[in-house]
Amino acid sequence: MATTPSVIDVADLLPPGATLLPAPPHSLPTLPGQPPMVGYLVLIPADRQPPVLQTGGDPLVAVDTVRRTASVDGRELDLTYLEFELLAHLVANPHRVHTRDQLVTTVWGYGHVGDGRTVDVHVARLRRKLGAEHRDAIRTVRRVGYKYAPPAGR
Repeated sequence: MATTPSVIDVADLLPPGATLLPAPPHSLPTLPGQPPMVGYLVLIPADRQPPVLQTGGDPLVAVDTVRRTASVDGRELDLTYLEFELLAHLVANPHRVHTRDQLVTTVWGYGHVGDGRTVDVHVARLRRKLGAEHRDAIRTVRRVGYKYAPPAGR
């Protein structure tokens, strides 16, 4: 006797208070010869976000999303809104490679009109603000994008 597969409602997997919205079709990548992709945006209320993002016991870069501050080796950084958002996103996902398009969509928002060069400019500014000693924590992955890679032992 065949059993019907159980259907899982994706909304049951979301954190409390989160909203699931269909992503605009123009914001999703297309693959030649494949049907259009379907995507969703998950919106989580600010009061449900984790209050402090850190990379480990002794983080090189500490990001406090509640106070909207970031510091490197204890030295507070003076960041613009987008620099903070970009750094917070990279630090929250260490060692993960992000394409320029992913960063534009995630940090700037899907309605942003621009290109990957915008990301390059902001990464260059972030590296300057991190200082010569720590600028290599944001690594370029050639022809792909960027990743945050704290030094070993951090």
